[in-house]
Amino acid sequence: MKYRMLLLVLSLTFSALSSADDRAVSSLGRIEPHNGVLRLAGPSGGGGIGGIAVIKTLDVEEGDWVEAGQVVATLDNFEVRKAQVARLEAIVENAENELKRQSNLSTTAATSQSRLDSAEMDLAVARAELLAARAELDMARVRAPISGQVIKIHTYPGERVESDGILELAKTDRMYAVAEVYETDIARVREGQPATVMAPALAEPLTGTVERIALQVGRMDVLGTDPIAKTDARVVEVFILLDDSPAVAQLTNMQVEVVIGN
Repeated sequence: MKYRMLLLVLSLTFSALSSADDRAVSSLGRIEPHNGVLRLAGPSGGGGIGGIAVIKTLDVEEGDWVEAGQVVATLDNFEVRKAQVARLEAIVENAENELKRQSNLSTTAATSQSRLDSAEMDLAVARAELLAARAELDMARVRAPISGQVIKIHTYPGERVESDGILELAKTDRMYAVAEVYETDIARVREGQPATVMAPALAEPLTGTVERIALQVGRMDVLGTDPIAKTDARVVEVFILLDDSPAVAQLTNMQVEVVIGN
């Protein structure tokens, strides 16, 4: 009899635990694009006179979609660096002609080996300087490192590039809800689970799927309206890929309520 009672108690306990594990997990969260927002800075080392980079032309507007490698802005020193490249191209051409002349003279012993060596060195130096000038010219044009949408512009033509950078890019074609799940609840969250996302700004709830669970515990960033909420709570970020990315493509950082599971 005691044995049967023990089995019954264990069965009820495991059933209760199983039911607890199947409960949905609720949390606050935020909307963000795939891999977050990229802030496009100016060229390394400044790029202008005195290390100050100033925008000459801006080739995009907020809301534009750009491809990786596309020129989005040009600095005001572009023309100066372009002229420097042209000057060094002429020097290289002249050095090549001089090397050919010295090589032809060497076949008739009309020149010395030292002059031939000097011509070869002059050409090598000119080519190296041209290579550096072309690299500097390329730095005078700012290119998009990724394909994405311009969601905010910080620097306009005539303005110097400050710490905010030139503009912000985001992959808004893949939007996520980043849920901040309490560390005590994270054991009930698994990749592949369905999720529902709600907010007053949304016409209807959005659905999504848990794609990734962060590998560390941190402090809560999203604060709700509850004055007695635990502002120092320990949470784990859960990344939920939304089924309808266009619905929130312009709502980066919006606070949402997230329900994970059934």
